[in-house]
Amino acid sequence: MQKPASVRYPARYRTASWAILSGLVWLISIQGIRAQSSVEHLLKGVVRAKDGDVLPGSNVVFKGQTRGTSTDGNGAFSLDAKVGDVLVISAIGYQSTEVTVGNQSNIIVTLNESASQLNEVVIVGYGTQDRKDLVGAVSQVNADEIKNRPVASFDQQLQGRAAGVQVAANTGVPGDGIFFRIRGTTSINASNDPLYVVDGVFVNNQSLQKITTQGQANNPLADINPADIESISILKDAEATAIYGARAANGVVLITTKRGAYNAKPKVSLNLSGGQAWAPKLWDLVTGPEHATIINEAWINDGKSAATRPFRPKSEGGRGLPEEQPTYDRLGDIFRTGALQNYDLSVAGGNANTRYYIGGGYTSQQATLRTNDFNRASFKLNLDQDITDKIKIGTSNILSQSKRTNARVGDGPQGGILQAALHTPTYLPKFNDDGTYAKWAGFDNLDVLINNTDMHSISTRYIGNIYGEYEIIKGLKLRSSWSLDYNNYDEYEYWNTLTNRGSASKGLATSSISTNTIWINEQTLNYRRAFGSQHTFSALLGNTLQGNVSTQTFAQGTNFPSDAFKQIASASVTTASSNRYAYNLTSFFGRVDYSFARKYFLEASLRADASSKFAEGKRWGYFPSVGVAWQLKQENFLKDVGFLSDLKLRASVGYTGNQNGIDNYAARGLWGGGFNYQDSPGTFPVQLANPNLKWETTRQANIGLNVGLLNNRIGLELNAYHKYTYDLLLQVPLAQSSGFASIYQNNGAVSNRGLEFAVNSLNINRGGLQWNTSFNIATNINRIEQLSIPVDASYSAERMQQGQPFHAFYVYKQLYVDPQTGNAVYEDVNKDGQITANDRQFYGSALPTLFGGLNNTLSYKGFDLSIFFNFQTGNKVYNSNRFFQESGGTRDERRAINKNQLNRWQKPGDITDVPRVTTIGTNYNLSPISRFVEDGSFLRLNSLVIGYTIPKAILNRIGIASARVYYSGSNLWLLSRYQGPDPEVNVTANPTTQGYDLGTPPQPRTAQFGLNITL
Repeated sequence: MQKPASVRYPARYRTASWAILSGLVWLISIQGIRAQSSVEHLLKGVVRAKDGDVLPGSNVVFKGQTRGTSTDGNGAFSLDAKVGDVLVISAIGYQSTEVTVGNQSNIIVTLNESASQLNEVVIVGYGTQDRKDLVGAVSQVNADEIKNRPVASFDQQLQGRAAGVQVAANTGVPGDGIFFRIRGTTSINASNDPLYVVDGVFVNNQSLQKITTQGQANNPLADINPADIESISILKDAEATAIYGARAANGVVLITTKRGAYNAKPKVSLNLSGGQAWAPKLWDLVTGPEHATIINEAWINDGKSAATRPFRPKSEGGRGLPEEQPTYDRLGDIFRTGALQNYDLSVAGGNANTRYYIGGGYTSQQATLRTNDFNRASFKLNLDQDITDKIKIGTSNILSQSKRTNARVGDGPQGGILQAALHTPTYLPKFNDDGTYAKWAGFDNLDVLINNTDMHSISTRYIGNIYGEYEIIKGLKLRSSWSLDYNNYDEYEYWNTLTNRGSASKGLATSSISTNTIWINEQTLNYRRAFGSQHTFSALLGNTLQGNVSTQTFAQGTNFPSDAFKQIASASVTTASSNRYAYNLTSFFGRVDYSFARKYFLEASLRADASSKFAEGKRWGYFPSVGVAWQLKQENFLKDVGFLSDLKLRASVGYTGNQNGIDNYAARGLWGGGFNYQDSPGTFPVQLANPNLKWETTRQANIGLNVGLLNNRIGLELNAYHKYTYDLLLQVPLAQSSGFASIYQNNGAVSNRGLEFAVNSLNINRGGLQWNTSFNIATNINRIEQLSIPVDASYSAERMQQGQPFHAFYVYKQLYVDPQTGNAVYEDVNKDGQITANDRQFYGSALPTLFGGLNNTLSYKGFDLSIFFNFQTGNKVYNSNRFFQESGGTRDERRAINKNQLNRWQKPGDITDVPRVTTIGTNYNLSPISRFVEDGSFLRLNSLVIGYTIPKAILNRIGIASARVYYSGSNLWLLSRYQGPDPEVNVTANPTTQGYDLGTPPQPRTAQFGLNITL
């Protein structure tokens, strides 16, 4: 179908930012000229820890300004300063300190370890801030804390690490999609994913996969090597996110990759690890004899003659007696112990004017479910060059290629490899008497799928930018950058004639090549200045132009001469199609912040975005925010309170927008082309226009409190927020008489209210023993405030309706099983004496009421230990496996039966919730029912790491700077009442469904050993 060309904005939009920037440069330059005074001299110094170790990469900046430097590999720095200047020296994990410059030419600065995160330098939108000066709600995660967990993508590593951030893997297959929510779900048809920014590049996290794996989808963020990441900041409230405007309704994840250090010798780092992954628990299925017994029982309960029961002696025409039936362990055939390998090599360093980081990595992960493998090779190059004292250029580059061998792991019998193992009765043979593969009703023979599944994909990805920076006067910097995120996704499948899909078509091959290109041009002007000793002011002004182009070429072939020919060119019947989509976004943004005496802070920002997805007159959205903070600890009435190290109160309110996830031409009337019934070309309408379609908008208010106790050995953070999203971008169904299925409209509103609490503490720090603890917990209450019509999710167990939360289960409520009859009794909601669709009711939600994580780290004389748990409670899971497997024998050869069916009612007086087995009545013919809505709460030992750092005295003899060996285990223990293997999985990547388990592989347990070496 031919799509209209993307919108081009008038030249005045593309050049207006430069006029604004030029004016601001002129005005501030006048003030800057007046400010220049005194003579500077060269100041050299060394930054080290209390134990004497030098601290490379420490920040040394002038107080109230952005200019400064960082320490080299020996912890040394040099810069020009004048008497009276105040330097702020900081490093991650250490308390920052201030030094007033005198006449000395050399200084030594000692930093104390930080018991909490209160003294970190935090990455925020378009800059950095000292955590003590933060007004917004920002969580920062050090990549070193999460790097040893062997998952394919960094977003999964964040599970349980930040308050208010819910992360769950849809499947146990490496590289598959991740459920990631910051402060709840806000939209129905638009995206609920946060904005991901890697070194200033806005990256795509929407899957390009077109060949189905039965509802699942790959994760594009798996293209990024976690080993290249230095730190991750998660922006949560409107004050922190509004500078990103239309992209930030669901929060922002800022990823900073590793860079070299100026004046540092080359530092070579080698990280090696290898291990295994295995499934911790599988489903409990009945044996062959038990299965046959249940089927015979259902036959008789239906009133049929026992003489014709299915499992009777073969001499009587039956299949043999129940006790004669074999038992086949298909789950044992399909699950394996997977191999894990990872190799990372990097070199970093620099001279007086240049710093660099070069890294390469390779990872290979076998899924515990057969035929699923993930491999990634990556290359990383970061380079910064000082041309002069005022001009700087640089580049960041990620090049990767991810290869996957796939399988159908979601819903559906056609080619579903886990479905074939899980839902085929255990008594059915693998092979016929003549040695050929046995044919099963509804599913492929499992051995056929194991040996003949041929699905694979290759993702080639480049993420990079190039920038130039000019310091016009001290404190005033102009920066311009070009960014690119390019992804080519090439996938292919072939189903041979041994499979059900292939036999029906005499071979079936599909090829899809998709590309997605995001380019961005951005200009920012940043000014920061201190006025005297009490006032600090900064301003940011910027402009962004973004274009997005995606293409897809799809081809399919059937009727092959034989299975030896697999390429589509060999098929006698072929079809093909191609599409191209594009949209543009232009933005202007600004931010000002002011602090008085570092006690009172004010920040305000405004962003204006225009999107080609909307109609003329509705394209522009305006997203303001304002935040204030009060550092109470600096007040006279608290300065002398010894146990109190920090006390800050924060408040903010702001607006953000959303247009991600909807069609690029959602507001337009569209026409398609093709052939009519006479094979003549023609055009036809395919979409109604909506010229009133506008931005989905989220208003968020936040109030927060930061507390530091006992010289910051204990750091506490509390946030309370309220998010209200309105003008939801919703695809509303239309009457059939209109000739169209649906239309995009602004329809509905959603609220999220929550509390977040985090604590970091240094429990012990003496005698060489250090023990740190971090804990976070959050609650979020989600509610659909307005919705004109209920919307059923992609799986009918969930319904979205006004007054209910997202992912609410809408079911028939089973009250009990009648002890006398064995029949299930359901609640008759409307009291009409019948159980009909009108009797369905809401019964819990897949959203948790509480979730968080607990981490303890200990170190003693070279040994280190880290134990991390994550948890959630209050969420429900619809166990659709039980729905099909507690079928009472009604599905016979099509479905296996689980062990819970053995608890069925069998005689008067039996007390159970599993009804009498029969195909008659509503015992097993209603769906969905509450019996299969289970408690999904869990406590998981997410990560256990034990390491030993070899003493330097030994390493110095062989020319090695440092070396550490370690053991890392993940998902080693799970506490849950859920009857499936894993309460976190989800059958589909469709965001309208969550907490629905149907034939989904569980998250694996892993164990690996590793070695880190630095030269």
